[in-house]
Amino acid sequence: KLLNSINSNPIKKYDIFVEKVNQLEKTISNLDDNQLKGKTEYFKSQINKNNSVENIIVEAFAVVREAAKRTVNMRHFDVQLIGGKVLHEGKIAEMKTGEGKTLVSTLAAYLNALSDKGVHVVTVNDYLAKRDSEWMGKIYNFLGLSVGYIFSGMPEIERKKAYESDITYGTN
Repeated sequence: KLLNSINSNPIKKYDIFVEKVNQLEKTISNLDDNQLKGKTEYFKSQINKNNSVENIIVEAFAVVREAAKRTVNMRHFDVQLIGGKVLHEGKIAEMKTGEGKTLVSTLAAYLNALSDKGVHVVTVNDYLAKRDSEWMGKIYNFLGLSVGYIFSGMPEIERKKAYESDITYGTN
């Protein structure tokens, strides 16, 4: 009971955010592939106008959710939307094995890559960096972003190219 009350209040503040993303789901799902892909350039132009991803976060998360459904046949659940928002805020979201951390990261990674500053997704080993960059990379590539990954012993020229990607996976 104590843990429930301690953890529920911070999470409840995300309910309105999740509701807003969910309200966009039908509208976003009605877009054809080209319209959905076009959202990336639209978001980038919006960020350039007002220099803030906060004004597009709800729609961007809805777009990533739809792109994931179309490319990797996975749909972000509400708890994963919360996890993505928490990550974007620079906080830590604890999730158990099998709860979808890999998919959660796509939300914050996509949103922050829209600023053209590059995003690094850190995982624990070379296998996961490669796997996740290829698997989740389908979502990013569909939406017009480039993806790279860094691995141990990688030649410097390839490493440099990977770091020039919009989203780069690597190890800690």
